[in-house]
Amino acid sequence: MKEELNQEELNQEKLNQEETVSEVEQQAQEDKKEEKKDKSFIGKKKQNAEIEKLQKLNSDIQLELDEQKDKYARLAAEYDNYRKRTAKEIDMRYSDAKADVWKNIITIVDDFERVMQADIPVECQSYKEGVNIIYKKLNEMMAAAGIEEIKALNEQFDPELHNAVMHIDSDEAGENEIVEVFMKGYKLGDKVIRFSMVKVAN
Repeated sequence: MKEELNQEELNQEKLNQEETVSEVEQQAQEDKKEEKKDKSFIGKKKQNAEIEKLQKLNSDIQLELDEQKDKYARLAAEYDNYRKRTAKEIDMRYSDAKADVWKNIITIVDDFERVMQADIPVECQSYKEGVNIIYKKLNEMMAAAGIEEIKALNEQFDPELHNAVMHIDSDEAGENEIVEVFMKGYKLGDKVIRFSMVKVAN
């Protein structure tokens, strides 16, 4: 009987020990879970902080990139404006130089026209024909260079094209109508090389 009691106590003690071990193991597992949870929380916190840091860095880089793009666009626009302005200035210089050259040649054309209108003896007709050939060539050269005669006779007076050196009262002509041209005017494109000298009816 005593042996049975001892055996029972031993079994009970063994059971108690097993329960204690089980509780310890369970506690250890719970501790591990808690530790893992803590580590996971800390890891997530670190990860979130790293993501925020990278997002800010990305935002800063994007901002700098946008600034550089804006600078480049402005620089490209300035260069394009400079190129156009320079090209326009060169064209204007060329146009002014061309106009100055033809301004002097036009006075020679005037001389040829006066010779063509003069009375020349019969024996000098061949001379007049030669002058006429040169005059025609000059006119062809002027046309090729873009020099145009300004229309004046019977046209309305335009102060941007004509220079009125005389006025007359006339019932036959309209108001501000050009009735006589003393000197032809010429233009190169929109640029007036020489104004037409005219008589205008009031």
